[in-house]
Amino acid sequence: MDKFVDQMEFLAKNLFDEEESKHFAYALQLVTSSALPMVLNTAMELNVFEILAKAGPSAQMSPREIASHMPTTNADAPTMLDRMLRLLVSYSVLTCSVSDGQRHYGLAPVAKYFVQNEDGVSFCPSMSLLHDKVFIDSWFKLKDAVLEGGVPFDKVHGTHAFEYPGKDPKFNELFNKAMTNHTTIVMKQILEHYKGFENLKTLVDVGGGLGITLSMIKSIYPTISGINFDLPHVIKEAPSYPGMNLLFQSRLVIV
Repeated sequence: MDKFVDQMEFLAKNLFDEEESKHFAYALQLVTSSALPMVLNTAMELNVFEILAKAGPSAQMSPREIASHMPTTNADAPTMLDRMLRLLVSYSVLTCSVSDGQRHYGLAPVAKYFVQNEDGVSFCPSMSLLHDKVFIDSWFKLKDAVLEGGVPFDKVHGTHAFEYPGKDPKFNELFNKAMTNHTTIVMKQILEHYKGFENLKTLVDVGGGLGITLSMIKSIYPTISGINFDLPHVIKEAPSYPGMNLLFQSRLVIV
């Protein structure tokens, strides 16, 4: 892969004028664009961001130091990590400094969203969800959906994306975790600035999942009566909250 990149850089610098070189480089970036999300997801699965965060706010670690915190006996792990981390640096996800010919990596500002915050949540579960095989397989049916009609996910799994988790407990757990983490992060920001809930008496959350949104709203506006409405397999996993009713519909309702 490195030789391929070097060859393409040579072509871009020596065979094209400046303007065409930009188009050439951008085309190659698009062709290889799948590498970023896959590497990012793998870094999350390997706890790279948590390892760097635990080292300190401005800490930088070598690939070997990072790998030492992983359950691996692979002697090539530091080298493989180094290549992955270099890619994340090129997208400003990580920072990099060089000392005595050795690269050291740290967290860039955006990386805070990939580390558990004070509420114990991050965007890592969302990344895991969107790159789970259940969702990834759907992309391979996109062309068929365009030519033949239908929904890619339905073509692969024979059911709607919101109903599928009811048939796959492992995916259901992943889905709920991703929704809980994402909702907690987003709703915390909304509730700090939005005051539109102040005069409400009853609030119905259609597709409310495990009830995180309503529970966060009620923590600030306890007099609101909440109704959390979702599919049976979702409500089954939802905890009970004071002042909140849990309702379910046996079929998917699109509002």
